[in-house]
Amino acid sequence: MDGMGTQKDKKKAFKWFLKSESKQLITQNKGERKEFEKNLKLAIANDSKAQNYVGYCYNNGKVTNKNETKALKWYLKSAENGNAMAQCNLGISYLLNNKITNKNDKKAFEWLLKSAISGYTNGQCILGICYNHGIGTDVNEKKAFEWYLKSAENGNIIAQVNLGLCYRNGIGTNKNEKKAFDLFLKSAIAGYADGQCNLGFCYMNGVGTDKNEKESFKWYLKSAENRNEIAQNNLGNCYQYGIGTDKNDTKAFEWYMKSANAGCANGQYNLGICYRNGVGTEKDKVKAFEWSMKSAENEHDKAQNYLGYCYKNGIGVSKNEMKALVWFMKSAENGYAMAQCNLGICYKKGIGTDKDEVKAFKWYLKSAENGYALAQFYIGECYYDGIGIDRNIHKAIDWYEKAANNGIKEAKSILNNILSDIQD
Repeated sequence: MDGMGTQKDKKKAFKWFLKSESKQLITQNKGERKEFEKNLKLAIANDSKAQNYVGYCYNNGKVTNKNETKALKWYLKSAENGNAMAQCNLGISYLLNNKITNKNDKKAFEWLLKSAISGYTNGQCILGICYNHGIGTDVNEKKAFEWYLKSAENGNIIAQVNLGLCYRNGIGTNKNEKKAFDLFLKSAIAGYADGQCNLGFCYMNGVGTDKNEKESFKWYLKSAENRNEIAQNNLGNCYQYGIGTDKNDTKAFEWYMKSANAGCANGQYNLGICYRNGVGTEKDKVKAFEWSMKSAENEHDKAQNYLGYCYKNGIGVSKNEMKALVWFMKSAENGYAMAQCNLGICYKKGIGTDKDEVKAFKWYLKSAENGYALAQFYIGECYYDGIGIDRNIHKAIDWYEKAANNGIKEAKSILNNILSDIQD
């Protein structure tokens, strides 16, 4: 299960920040029309706080008609007057590629830096994201860690998660799973879905705490109910396999569906498996293919391999060996050992491409080195018969032994015959 709760979709993360800004602004001013008019007068009189509020209203169509040109104008005035929240909002606007601003990572970084230096917690966190991912600046994990730390110490729940991930994975600092767990716990208790998901991951895998499947299920459930698509997928896993809760295929299917519809590649892949095998629903090869396609397009290596299998054999889609080769290649290049072996088979037999024993050997070897038993068997065969490589009995024996030890019965039989011939 993928328990990562980091902001893989940075655009989504930045929109979350804008939403959090709106809560502060609406809390201050109730969002009523008369408040907007009052703030507009103050904004014209050069009140930076009011200028930011008016910018927000125009940007989001709150109380007045949406107008991104006017939003940018007022954010810029407020930001130039030193308002840290406006500086952050302006930075986010440049990151999100609004119709008026156009995407400009360098300008975004400059305004976020001003906001962060002024002590604004959201600005500090987003600046950390910029350093972490090289947005408008060079990647600098140490600075990313430092800004996440400042923001987290100021109570920012997203920064607490990102800082936790730094400690968990050793990004810009030494690994410290206990600190990671403590930060995820803080964020989770504050109600942040990513924090809850990561806390569930910690309990599931014993990261910084004792392994506790029931606690893991509890936090995945909270996160899933807060619409975290990764947690929704992981909750589906819990229900499907009875981890921390009673086994329930129907609920597993329902949560995979939620996750898949939210765009999670793992959720889409698992939903495809449900349709493929009839888990919590009727078997449906076409739907299995369709959801696997969505997952594959989101770079899920196993889904890409399955698409290759579908096209190769005409499962849920018309048979198309050239498309099979394309998807096996995508999956193989993403490092999936089974796909690397399947790609080797395509080159060996001329499926969707011309026969090429040298390329077949190359992909079998990658797969075999990644521990895939069938590929180890094929590499043994290649060395024994000189397929795509010079014949080498000793290497053939080594690879047949690996395959046999990994459960390939035919490898054991062939190995015995080879050794018997050598002894004779």
